[in-house]
Amino acid sequence: MLPATIAENRRPVNIKSSEVSPAGTAGVDASLSARVDAVIDRTLAEQRLIGVVVLVARDGTVIHRRASGYADREAQQSMREDTIFRLSSLTKPLVTAAALALVERGRLNLDEPVTRWLPDFRPTLADGSAAVITARQLLTHTAGLSYSFFQASAGPYQRAGVSDGLAEPGLSLEEELRRLATVPLSNVPGTEWGYSLALDVLGAVIARAGGEPLPNLVESLVTGPLGMKDTAFAVRDLGRLAAAYVDGTRPRRMADPDIVELGPGALTRYAPSRILDPNSFPSGGAGMAGTATDFLSFLETIRQGAVLMDPALAGVPQSAGTWKWGGVYGHHWYVDPPRRLTVAALSNTTAEGMMGSFVTELRDAVYGIA
Repeated sequence: MLPATIAENRRPVNIKSSEVSPAGTAGVDASLSARVDAVIDRTLAEQRLIGVVVLVARDGTVIHRRASGYADREAQQSMREDTIFRLSSLTKPLVTAAALALVERGRLNLDEPVTRWLPDFRPTLADGSAAVITARQLLTHTAGLSYSFFQASAGPYQRAGVSDGLAEPGLSLEEELRRLATVPLSNVPGTEWGYSLALDVLGAVIARAGGEPLPNLVESLVTGPLGMKDTAFAVRDLGRLAAAYVDGTRPRRMADPDIVELGPGALTRYAPSRILDPNSFPSGGAGMAGTATDFLSFLETIRQGAVLMDPALAGVPQSAGTWKWGGVYGHHWYVDPPRRLTVAALSNTTAEGMMGSFVTELRDAVYGIA
């Protein structure tokens, strides 16, 4: 990522400049659009998703765009390209870009202990011995932290009242850090990778390092320069906020609060109202809301780097160098730099939109795999 470039040298990517219709364009793009539309139509007909926005860009130009289904089924509100979603883990790369922007400005040293900025955040190892966590370890998920949905029911995080950044409306950042620090680390920092609340802690670090609340920093360093006007730690237009659903034979509207099993034993706590409570701490790992259009602008701006090293070994059609992730409210995205391809698919149905068959079917449609 090149966060200083984002903030200082690049103009926002105008992904609306293309006049591509839902039916696509001539030749290969028309074929791609037909395949993608077929997947969307089938998924909605089978009620695997309630609504979805799919954007496909090549070389910075959108070659397929479609908003389908309902943003709110019960209110009969149609999905639109400017529908606002709870972004969940799509928050992470935005906060990461803000952190790296501070590094480039000399305001954050990745290898200094986080106690420089958070003097009271001192979780210990399982034997009670002290541990040193750095900002680099938070960025790389090697800090020894975890998520409660990776732990057994009534596990240590749940017993301590630690929030995953998806529920517990009104919980303050200070209280979240206090609770998290009472739970022993899973491993010595820097020795193992583990997807975790590290970006929530990092959010607190960069707020101290940057001298402003995290929402302000992300806006001034990332979303503002890129013209991402609908992406923030609050919902800027409640009338465009998508309802949240849980998949099943017929997806049900998510309760508030709710507990959803995303995999065997992986119980995830949700509270869709969290994003509406200004007292909720700004979760650097899951706390933002925004549109598919905004997020594609961000992905297009930082389209570079390498994550997928061996497509054959991984059994996927994307190019070596592809990077991707998802969000537990029902989103997935990827960037394939060698093919100059960026795909963002934001839905309101968990977990189908994040890791269900729709994800694989859409990918195969984009790559033309029968």
